[in-house]
Amino acid sequence: MKILFWGTPAFAVPSLRALDDEGFDIVGVVTQPDRPAGRGRRLRPSDVKEVALEQGFPILTPEMPRGEDFMAEIRALEPDISVVVAYGHILKPDVLDVPTMGSINVHASLLPELRGAAPINWAIARGFTETGVTIMRMAEAMDAGAIIHQVPEPIFPDETASELTVRLSELGAGALIEALALMSAGVAEEREQDHDAATFASKVSREVARIDWHAPADDVAAHTRGMDAVPGAWTRLMEAPVKLFRPTVWREEEVGALDPEGLKTNGGSPTLPVDTDEGTVILATASDGVVVRCSDGAVAFAEVQPPGRKRISVSDWINGRGIAVGQRFE
Repeated sequence: MKILFWGTPAFAVPSLRALDDEGFDIVGVVTQPDRPAGRGRRLRPSDVKEVALEQGFPILTPEMPRGEDFMAEIRALEPDISVVVAYGHILKPDVLDVPTMGSINVHASLLPELRGAAPINWAIARGFTETGVTIMRMAEAMDAGAIIHQVPEPIFPDETASELTVRLSELGAGALIEALALMSAGVAEEREQDHDAATFASKVSREVARIDWHAPADDVAAHTRGMDAVPGAWTRLMEAPVKLFRPTVWREEEVGALDPEGLKTNGGSPTLPVDTDEGTVILATASDGVVVRCSDGAVAFAEVQPPGRKRISVSDWINGRGIAVGQRFE
C-alpha cells in the first residue's frame, strides 16, 4: 500500500514511524514549511520533517496545499491512500480524492465528541474522564467523516494536556495500523457519525487560556491542566502576565481549616479569611505552593512562569519574593 503522509507536530511522529516500521511504502510526506522558532527566530523544520529527512522520504512543504503545481506533485506520487495526522490545514475534496482509496485521519477524541483543532486540551479542560482516538474517513466537513476504528482511553487524575498528548500519539499510531489492516483485508466497517451528538473543540488561543478566578476550584484546576504547556493558563499580577501550572484543588473545608478569621499563621506564613475575594493568594509556602481563592474552594499551584522567565517551582518564586499572601491575580 503506497501512502502519502500528512503531518506536522510531534503528535504525528509516532504514526509516521509506525507506518515505516510496518513496511508501508511511504511515497511522500507533506508537512508545514519551516517556521521561525526560539529566541533567535531561526527557521526550524517541523517534527515530522525531521523524521522524513532522517528516513529519506520525499518531502513537500507547501504554504497552502492547493494549486495546480501542488496537485500535479501529489498525483505524480500515485498514492493508494492519504494518512493525515495533525497536518494543520483543512484539505479540499480534490486533494482528498487523489489517492485511489481516499484519505483517512487520526483524530484525538472519540468522535463525534470534540471535533476540531484542540480535542486533547478541551477533553481535560471540560473535566472528561475518558477520551481516545478515532480513525475516520476524511470528508469535506471538519471531522465529520465515517468512523473506521476507535480506541477509548482513560484520562488520569491530574493529567495535563501535554502528558495526554504523548499517550494519545502512541495510541493513535497503533490504531492507525489496526485500521489499515482492516482496510487491507476488506473487513473494515465504516459507520456514519451521529452528527446531532457532535461537540466541538476550537483552537486554543491565548485569550481562551486566561484563568477565570470566579469559577469553582475544580474548573480552574481542569482549565490549567488543559492549557498546559501551550499556550499555558495565565493570569495577571500587578498588570504583568503570569502562567501557572501543576494545580491541586483545595476543598472549602480545607480552606476554612487554615483559619476562618485570618489571625493565625500556617507554617510561619500568614493566612487570610475564608471570605477573601476570588483570585487572592491565601497561602504561599514551599510545601503548599501558591494557594489562590476561587468561587468555591481554592487551587494550589506548584509551578509558575513569571514574565520573561522560564518555568520554575513556586518555592523559588516565593523565596525570590515574587509572590506573597494577600496579593491578587486578575
